[in-house]
Amino acid sequence: MILLCDHRGLGLEARLAPLRTAGFTLDATQGLLETRERLAFARPALVVLDPLAPGGLVELEDLERLGGAAGRPPLLLVADPEDSRAALSAARALGGGPWDLVHRDAPVEEYAVRIERLLAQAEQVGELDDLRYHAAHDDRTELLRPRFFDARLQEQVSAAQRHGFDLALVLLDLDRFGRINKEHDHTVGDLVIARVGRAVRECLRAEDVAGRLGGDEFAVILPFAGPLEAAAAVQRLASTLRALSGRVGAPELELEVSASLGFETLRGGQVDSAATLRRHAELALRHAKRCGGDRGVYYRSLQR
Repeated sequence: MILLCDHRGLGLEARLAPLRTAGFTLDATQGLLETRERLAFARPALVVLDPLAPGGLVELEDLERLGGAAGRPPLLLVADPEDSRAALSAARALGGGPWDLVHRDAPVEEYAVRIERLLAQAEQVGELDDLRYHAAHDDRTELLRPRFFDARLQEQVSAAQRHGFDLALVLLDLDRFGRINKEHDHTVGDLVIARVGRAVRECLRAEDVAGRLGGDEFAVILPFAGPLEAAAAVQRLASTLRALSGRVGAPELELEVSASLGFETLRGGQVDSAATLRRHAELALRHAKRCGGDRGVYYRSLQR
């Protein structure tokens, strides 16, 4: 997906519409605030920026900051054909990540060539990206490791508070997982964890973020999710994990798999930080475990 940041409002999306026939998906924003919102919850393959101010230094600084640990996406900066010096100076101040300049009145074919070149440059650093991926993701489940998940949670909560978005956090523990490790070889427990990780990934929307916090503890961030959407996601997660019950391993063992889930939403309550959001979700999770597990509990329901 290519994000077209048309901050000058000169019809960048219409101009580059032919790129869709080349297999690209185009998404467009009309101002800096809208671009910030989009980049807070999604990572495009490439950004085309037509900045409001000459050079777009403020916009470029935002792209660097919002890139987070993964780094800024490849950038094609649109420059004024009468004076591209400001854009060139601003682009040279960028940190990592490939970038290029294109004149605003260039034909769409030139835009396409420069976009393809930037994407090829991004692929050339794929090995480094692989190293970053493995550093950030748990080997067994391919979910974020705790430190990286905590960083994403802080970023998502800050963005949701700044722009008034809904957001929910779900914490889950497997029920009776210690018994599986005690009664069977640890390879069986590892296999269950891997299947749980795959099931969690399959339940996610594109904007959701999941992590393995340790052992049989997992967490999911649900952007744009209020109480009803979060409850539906929790029910879907619980049902998906329950469906993992059955024969596991070689020789095959009949195992029962289920989870306790606790969740909290950001808006409409006394939630002032990511730490508070997580603490509330943990309290709800503990209540779900005390009630026998295999269920989800909303923190606000404990306050009634």
